[in-house]
Order: sequence, then C-alpha cells, then structure tokens
Amino acid sequence: MSIIIKSEREIAIMRQAGRIVATVLNILSQRLRPGMKTKELDVIAAGEVEKLGAKPSFKGYRGFPANLCVSVNDEIVHGIPGERILRQGDIVSLDLGALFMGFQGDAAVTVGVGEIDLKARELMEATEGALKAGIAAAHPGARLGDISAAIQNYAELRGYSVVREYTGHGIGREMHEEPQIPNFGPPGTGPVLEKGMALALEPMVNAGDWRTRVGDNHWTVLTADGSLSAHFEHTIAITDGGAEVLTSREGVYAEEGGY
Repeated sequence: MSIIIKSEREIAIMRQAGRIVATVLNILSQRLRPGMKTKELDVIAAGEVEKLGAKPSFKGYRGFPANLCVSVNDEIVHGIPGERILRQGDIVSLDLGALFMGFQGDAAVTVGVGEIDLKARELMEATEGALKAGIAAAHPGARLGDISAAIQNYAELRGYSVVREYTGHGIGREMHEEPQIPNFGPPGTGPVLEKGMALALEPMVNAGDWRTRVGDNHWTVLTADGSLSAHFEHTIAITDGGAEVLTSREGVYAEEGGY
C-alpha cells in the first residue's frame, strides 16, 4: 500500500486549503434556511471558494456535475444540488473540497434546517462524536484500524450503524489517495500511522441499517431502509502531538461575527 508522507511545506499549504473549506462551510451553514433550493448552496459555495483564491474540487471529478455535495435526510453522500427545496426539520450534509496551490482540503458537516427534532439532533451529535473519536485515535505509532474501530464503537454504542461501502481516504495533491479508511473494523490492524500523513476521516452514520443504495441519478447514495443519515468529515495531519485538524471550523470566518 502506498502511503504518501507530506512535507512541512505541503502541510502548510494544506492548512490554508483546509481553512478555505472550513470558512465556506461556515458561510453555507449560516445561509441555509427553509425554502432554499439546494442549487443555491452550490452557487454560494463556488463563489466563496473562488473569492478565497481556491478552486472547487468536486465539479468534474469523475464526472460529478456540481461544486458541492448536498445530501438531505436519508441521502448519505454525493447528493447533487438542484431544484429540491429545503424544508423545516430537514438535516443536510454539506460536503466540500477546495484545491489551493496544488493541494486539497476536504470536509463535511451536517446541519439542521430551522428547528429539528430530537431524533435528528441525537444522530448528528453521535456522528460528530464518532469523528472526534476517530481523530483522537490518530497519532504516530497507532494503526489505521484504531481509527476505524474508534468510529465504529462510538456510533454503535449509541445505537446507530456505520456505512460500510464508503470510506475516508488519504488526501494531498489528489482528493483521494491511499489509504482507504473504513469506518468500521478491528483495532490494531492496517498500516502504522506516521508523522506527516494527511487523512480525510468521514464517518457516515445511519439511524437504521448500515446498507445503502444508489439513486436514479447514479450519484446520490441513500440509506436502503429510508432511515436518516448524518455525515461529518475533517482533513487531518498526523503530527508528533497527535492529529492536527486542518479543516477546523472554530476560529474561522462566520458571517455574523467575523473571525
């Protein structure tokens, strides 16, 4: 398995790519509202990424037709923005990539449209918690399977299931590099994590069964049983002190309050 170790210069550039992604996700989260068409979010994402000196990564990637993945309710990932109108109580995964000076940033957040019910809120909290558990398990000397096991255990102990057909991934000059990072599996397995590795961790967690299906557009992935799904993602770099989150949304631009 090919493991790409990033130099300090490359990680510095990826920090900026990650900051751009985080900034735009904050803007999208704040502008999202009931009555908005999902294609409006795509237009905002493209404009804000370019305003910050980067290029949206997803459009044209393997033929994907949009700048942003927008996945609603039982849609897990790869939702194509369009005419769908967001309604009060929906939950929406916003997944964005940006290319900056030849390096990639990639992150996702699930947000509620207006007031959401307790079931949806608890699913979102568990999914974000699973991501944090995976990040906490990522440090030099650990194994890739330790990340996978941490994510799976966190979600399943709370009564949810993790999607198995889609995974996290290495990231750098390309959006998807080796290794693949499943959101399930035994600890103590897989490659040893080394300083300088850059990884995109992205638990996709379902309220019901883990099985999935692909929609009629041949892109959007949905839960097979129609249950709700949530998706959170961060790009991280392995450092001497553990995992540095390159796409942290804390401390980056928020329209209401600035930096």
